[in-house]
Amino acid sequence: MSTAAAPPSLTLRRPAVRAAVSAAAPGNSAHLANLDKLFRNRGASSLQTTTTSTPPPPVAAEPRRRQQPLLRLPSFLSRAKKIVDDPAAPAMSPRRLERLLQPVPPDGPSPRGNIAASWRRLHGSDGWRGLLDPLHPDLRREIVRYGEFVDAAYAAFLSRPDASPSPSDRRRFAPPPLHDSTYRVTAPLFATTSAELPSWLAAAAPCAAQRTSLVGYVAVCDSAAEVRRMGRRDIVVALRGTCTVLEWAENIRAGLVPADPSPESSTSDAAAKVECGFWSIYKTAGADGSPSLSQTVVSEIRRLLEQYKDEEVSITVTGHSLGAALAVLIADELAGGVASRAGAPVAVFSFGGPRVGNRAFASRVESRGASVLRVVNAHDVVPRFPPRVLPLPAAGYADVGRELRLDSRASPFLRPDADAACCHDLEAYIHLVDGFLGSHCPFRDNAKRSILRLVKNQGGNVKQLYMSKAKDMLDGGGDMPGSMLGRVADMPGAASTVVECVH
Repeated sequence: MSTAAAPPSLTLRRPAVRAAVSAAAPGNSAHLANLDKLFRNRGASSLQTTTTSTPPPPVAAEPRRRQQPLLRLPSFLSRAKKIVDDPAAPAMSPRRLERLLQPVPPDGPSPRGNIAASWRRLHGSDGWRGLLDPLHPDLRREIVRYGEFVDAAYAAFLSRPDASPSPSDRRRFAPPPLHDSTYRVTAPLFATTSAELPSWLAAAAPCAAQRTSLVGYVAVCDSAAEVRRMGRRDIVVALRGTCTVLEWAENIRAGLVPADPSPESSTSDAAAKVECGFWSIYKTAGADGSPSLSQTVVSEIRRLLEQYKDEEVSITVTGHSLGAALAVLIADELAGGVASRAGAPVAVFSFGGPRVGNRAFASRVESRGASVLRVVNAHDVVPRFPPRVLPLPAAGYADVGRELRLDSRASPFLRPDADAACCHDLEAYIHLVDGFLGSHCPFRDNAKRSILRLVKNQGGNVKQLYMSKAKDMLDGGGDMPGSMLGRVADMPGAASTVVECVH
C-alpha cells in the first residue's frame, strides 16, 4: 500500500453544484452567429484533420456497412412522427462545441483523483448514501469508466460474432482493446441459450441458429500506479446486451424459476426466484461440453483471487441491458460464495437493465453484501420489464439495489423526443452520466467526454443545430449519412461504431 497521505474524505470534497442557471440561454440566431464568427476567424482549413493546406477531395457517400448477426429495435418502437428541434438552443460556447466534437478531446480525459481512502464508499459500502444526488465527481468518473468496459464487450463481439469457446478458437482469441489501458483481459466469457431453432430454419439461417456467443470478458488492473490510486486491485467482469436471435428468444421467457434449485437450500433461498430466460443463459453449458457462463466466471474469479490473495481486491461486475441482468446474477453467486470467502467486496454498475427476480431474490442479493447501482434513463422502456405483478407482490418482480435516475431530455445535444433506441443506447447512457450534476441542476457545462460517438450512433436523435455544425467541422459540408460518418470512422482515434441492441 502507498505511504502517501490519504486524500480528504468524500464528505469534505463535496462538489459545489449550481442550483439554477444564472443567465437565460441565448437564442439560436445568437448561437449560430458566434459559431460562424469562430469559423471565419479560424478558417476552414484548421477544422480539417489533414495537416496539408490543400483541401481534401470530396468524399463520395458510401452505404453503411452491414453488421451481422445483430438485431435492431423493432420498428414499432421507432419514432412515428416527425421530430422538431427545440425553439431555444442551450447556452454553449462555440469553442466548447468544437472540442466536444473531436474524436479525442484535446485536453484529454477527465482527471482522476486518488480514491484510495474512499473507494469502498464509491463502490457502495453504505449504499452510495449522499453521493448520487448531487452526483459526486469521483463516482461519476467511476461509472463512466465501467460503462466504457461494457462498450469494449460490444466491440469484442462485433469483431468476432462467430467466436466460440472451443480450445482452438480460444487460442486465437484477441483480447478487445480497452479504454483503460491499465487493465488486462484475462479470460473471454461465452453464454449459451437453451432455446434453439428448428433444424430446417437453422439450415436456412446458420448465423441466427448460433447458441453460444462471446458475451464479455474478465479483466484485472495490472498497473502498480493505478492500484495505488484506487487503493486496491480491481477485477472487472464486463457483459454486453442482446445481439443474437436466440438471446432475444430467451429474453421473453419471463416466468420465474428458483434461483437455487438444490434441495438442501434454505427457506429464504428457496423463495428467491429469477427470470427464466436470464437464468437459462447464465446456467446453460455449451453443446460441445464447454462450461456455462456461471462456471467460467466463478472459475476465473477464484483463480484471480488466489493469485492476488495477499492484496486488497475488489470485484466489479458491469453490464448493459441483458448484460445488466446477468451482472446481478453473477454478483449474487460471487457474493454468496468465492468472493465472500476471500473477503472481496462485490459491486454492480448496470446500465439500462431489466428486472431480474422477485423481492426474495433482491433481498438475498443485498443480504449477501453485493452492492448494486442501477443507472436508469427515465425514458428507457427496458428497466420497466418484466412488469411488477400488483395483485401478488410476493410473486412479482422487484428492483435490486439503488437507482441513479437520468433524463435524456436534460441533455442539450439530444432531441426532447428521442426514440426508444436512443433512450436505451449505451453511449447515450454514458453521455448522460458524464453530464449529470443532480436532479434539479442543468447539464454539466464542463463535461469533457466527446460527443462524436453519440453523433455517429444516434445522429437521428441529435439536435439539428449540432448535427449541422458537426457536418461543417468533420465533413466540410457533405451529406451527413454517408460521407461524414465514413470519414469520421477513418479518423485517427475515432472509436468503432457500436450498433445498439435491446436486452
